[in-house]
Amino acid sequence: MEKRRRQALFACFTTCISMAVTGYLTPLLFLTFREKFSLSYSLLGLLVVINFGSQLTVDLIYSAFSKHLDPVKSVRMTPVVMTAGLLIFAVMPNLDPARAYLWLALGTLIFSAGCGLAEVLLSPTVASIPSKNPGRLMAALHSSFAWGVVFTVIFATVFIRIFSADLWYLAVICLTAIPVAASVMFAGADIPRPERGGGGSGGAGLLKNRSMLLAVVMIFCGGATEAMMSQWSSSYLEVVMGIPKVVGDILGVALFGAMLGLGRTLYAAFGKNIIKTVSLGFFACFFLYAVAALSRLPALAVAACALTGFCVSMTWPGSLIALSERIPGGGVAMYAMMAAGGDLGSSLCPQLLGVITDAFMASDSGSSAAEKLSISAEQLGMRAGLLMLSVFTLIGGAAALILAKTSSSPASPEVQNEQK
Repeated sequence: MEKRRRQALFACFTTCISMAVTGYLTPLLFLTFREKFSLSYSLLGLLVVINFGSQLTVDLIYSAFSKHLDPVKSVRMTPVVMTAGLLIFAVMPNLDPARAYLWLALGTLIFSAGCGLAEVLLSPTVASIPSKNPGRLMAALHSSFAWGVVFTVIFATVFIRIFSADLWYLAVICLTAIPVAASVMFAGADIPRPERGGGGSGGAGLLKNRSMLLAVVMIFCGGATEAMMSQWSSSYLEVVMGIPKVVGDILGVALFGAMLGLGRTLYAAFGKNIIKTVSLGFFACFFLYAVAALSRLPALAVAACALTGFCVSMTWPGSLIALSERIPGGGVAMYAMMAAGGDLGSSLCPQLLGVITDAFMASDSGSSAAEKLSISAEQLGMRAGLLMLSVFTLIGGAAALILAKTSSSPASPEVQNEQK
């Protein structure tokens, strides 16, 4: 039995790595898709919206109907769904290039649904496994996602560098082996059944809790802060800083992922005072966003992008840890609502960055301002978007400070009844 429980834990960690593949592979291919399929920045950003919008839909479904869905059966299905979506994403655009974007969007929709299931279910599943320090185990789970980002970026970048961008789909097919492995592990694992939580009204009762609302704001801003830098840093460093793609991917995106993993790994080993960690991380990210947006030195911009990974590392899992300490009976419903908040931030803000960039490129005033600064309108748009959207780091930090003062906030009546 203990061996099968460990297998369930390893399956959760492997599925979390699969989430890194589905979340970070597409941005690495932005410029490849732009050149090969003639896609605008808005359409590229829309793929991110589809990604996180699909996850958000799954989050909301689980939040509303957590009482009627089987979390054990659902968690077994997560890597299977991811595998199907990745195969469509990789194979169909080459078989039907006239509708390439349609297939890219459909594949994204499907593998993101699997990713949404993983976001909702992995955390409560791992939380249900006995541990001396559940918060640190949760940080370790999320650190596997970060190290998955590093592996995905390096593998895809080196693969394309060796075999050319025209064979991008083979890199995707190779990475599909990760969710396949997770599916096999889940098939023979003893998966603990997490609490559904949320009371008889699903997750609605949780919305009456002040701590819940503040934590949703925190995870929204954490998702926004992490996604904007992770999704756009590759293109930003190449277009704005003139750094070759292979160098920008490895020193920017991969180093961002490494710093993300380092922060979560350190907290898993030594962490305490999660609210202080999260609030300081948010405010540090504001400074780093400003440095990345305003700097004309490529090395400084790369360092700012990478260090953002370390500072933002605990904002998402830290929001979950802080809330679980305040609402211990929230169960799957609580995690589903939190995942919805994080996915909303992760989908909205990267798309806004793409829209701002396209708006500057299409605007006469944007072109005029860029000319005065001796840069292109595209470069100015990316810089302005990054600077404008850094406001979410300040909102997240403020929400964390307020949550620190509401530690004694009781759970809603529905959650209290569920605990009884």
